[in-house]
Amino acid sequence: MKKVIAFLAGRIIPISCFSIFLSSLLLAQAEPAQASFNVRDFGAVGDGKNLDSPAIDLAIDAAAKAGGGTVLVPAGTYLSGSIHLQSNIHLLIDAGATILGAPQNLNAYDETEPFVGIAYQDGGHCYFHNSLIWGENLTNVFISGNGTINGGGLTSNSGILDKMCGYDHFDRPNTNVFVPVRLGNKAIALKLCKNVLIRDVTIVHGGHFAILVTGCDNLTVDNVTMDTNRDGMDIDCCRNTMVSNCRINSPGDDGLCPKSTYALGEPRLTENLTIVNCQVSGFVEGTLLDGTMKPKAGGQGRIKFGTESSGGFRNCTIANCTFRACKGLALEEVDGGILENITINNISMMDVINYPIYITTGKRNRSPGLTNNVSRMKNILISNVIATGVDRISGIQIMGLPNQPIEGVRLENIRLIYKGGAAKEQASNVPKELGTGYPEPSGNTLMPAYGLFARHVKDLELANITFSFLKDDFRPAIQCVDVNGLEIDNFKAQLAEGVAASKFENGSGLVIRNSPVLDK
Repeated sequence: MKKVIAFLAGRIIPISCFSIFLSSLLLAQAEPAQASFNVRDFGAVGDGKNLDSPAIDLAIDAAAKAGGGTVLVPAGTYLSGSIHLQSNIHLLIDAGATILGAPQNLNAYDETEPFVGIAYQDGGHCYFHNSLIWGENLTNVFISGNGTINGGGLTSNSGILDKMCGYDHFDRPNTNVFVPVRLGNKAIALKLCKNVLIRDVTIVHGGHFAILVTGCDNLTVDNVTMDTNRDGMDIDCCRNTMVSNCRINSPGDDGLCPKSTYALGEPRLTENLTIVNCQVSGFVEGTLLDGTMKPKAGGQGRIKFGTESSGGFRNCTIANCTFRACKGLALEEVDGGILENITINNISMMDVINYPIYITTGKRNRSPGLTNNVSRMKNILISNVIATGVDRISGIQIMGLPNQPIEGVRLENIRLIYKGGAAKEQASNVPKELGTGYPEPSGNTLMPAYGLFARHVKDLELANITFSFLKDDFRPAIQCVDVNGLEIDNFKAQLAEGVAASKFENGSGLVIRNSPVLDK
């Protein structure tokens, strides 16, 4: 105040203006805006023993009543049940701070909310309130900091939730019985939120989902590390999403998984999605963080679109990503929706389990009113892919439906090195049509071609493709069945002695350029 008076001294100022200025200044001094709310000021202890989530909620309430602000979680370990996010709140988990999920026997997680109708997706996708950190119908939600969210007592088993929502018998209406439970199974769950940012945090042992976002618009997830026991991040029915610079290790299930379930009671597209500069892996849980990166037999990891796909996926881009010790890229549209306008570029894979690239449509149709709908897929560009240590079970698979082929797929600048070792008789295998089955290649059935198998496809372009193996494989490099409008340019493939490079059946419009191996 003295500085203000000194500044005003000797200056001629109208009395009315000076009164207004002085009143505003005194009001600002009397009611200072509080931008940060430290959870310790609201009773949090941070010793990992006392339950701190009620105190964290008090800090969030105070910030919300003040119109918004930062809720600071300083260094310490905060044993927590459900934490309730609100609009215009920045939950800042500082360096050295850990939010630790409480054991199930403390009953500290919220009860599952009622689920209305028939579940066409598993119970993990039907319930949100039984989570460590959750929010619903919020605007401006921010979670950041260099701290850790440790799921602790979260479970990855949602069997009881499947029964509650009726998912285990979704084809029989009105059979689900709601009995609320406090089964904490997600680290972060957000439903129908807008303007969401999750940045810089580390999530370990995240339960069924480390991050589940459903029906959210304008979502950004950046520089987040997840080393977890089931799904890393599921992006379900979301629009305008950016995922960047994330490391996701999820040996027990999918790493980064766009979905389009019927959880919102309607078929809603996941669209305008960008995934860049991310790493997915299937190491033993915890070994990404400690740096040992121990491979796990059958590690999942990967980036996968689906399986749930009632609405579908549109206008999505993936670029500059790495896969390690996990399954490869999967595009699965099987529930009556559409997958279109997808670009994937600059992908590097090592130690690939089952397949490097899997593209399929099916007619499982887990959606009401879509029983007769046919899943559709078109306009896909995948380029600049290198994969080594590819499992002999399956190369690239592109499989549509007999009466609804996949349309407009281009693969270019792809180099794949397979383990090889399949016997000659495996070249006679006939993969069954997917139909209503679960859209995942069987681990026991080898494809009849070691490099690429395509069936029921229209306008397939292959350019600058190279396949090779480490051990002689007595299957052809490529087999196409019912592929119309197939163009191949600069195709190279290693062949075992006496094995033909290709097999083409029931197709039309085949064009081959600059590919001497196919001339044989």
